[in-house]
Amino acid sequence: MKLSLFNSSYTQEVIELFTKVFSESENKSEGQIIGNLVSDLIATTESEDLIGFVAISNERIVGCILFSRFIVPGDEVAFILSPVAIATSEQGKGIGQQLINYGLDHLKSLNVNLAFTYGDPRFYSKVGFSQISESVVKAPYELSQPEGWLAQSLDGNPIKAIQGTSKCVEALSDQKYW
Repeated sequence: MKLSLFNSSYTQEVIELFTKVFSESENKSEGQIIGNLVSDLIATTESEDLIGFVAISNERIVGCILFSRFIVPGDEVAFILSPVAIATSEQGKGIGQQLINYGLDHLKSLNVNLAFTYGDPRFYSKVGFSQISESVVKAPYELSQPEGWLAQSLDGNPIKAIQGTSKCVEALSDQKYW
């Protein structure tokens, strides 16, 4: 298993991975929505605002995660992890955790202060994320599942309450993802 930074030559294979994984786990419509999200993230987000990571096994991409810039009031540098896909046949082997930890270590090396995600607390708690109240950091959109609003400090400092509005990149700026 090789973990590495995403590069544009992986674009089509990554879009296909997300589409397939979410079609199999949810339904074909959800697969298309997430495939389109990934395509939009890659096409419309400035390179300094999008950092992706892939897991490669037997010369094929079996996992991918994307972090995009997440603007919070103040001087904290933050990114949000969304979305994450591990090939269905490879799930349950710890690849997702390895990939996320690899990505978080990279963000730390870039002096990123905070990482956020919106998903299953049982999974993301395994890689250091904890539930966070919107009274601490407000999500950019109304959350359909507030228990899935998660964050972690990457600089060792506790997460302090931040007053004001947060903002995600354009591709994630749609209520349907929240």
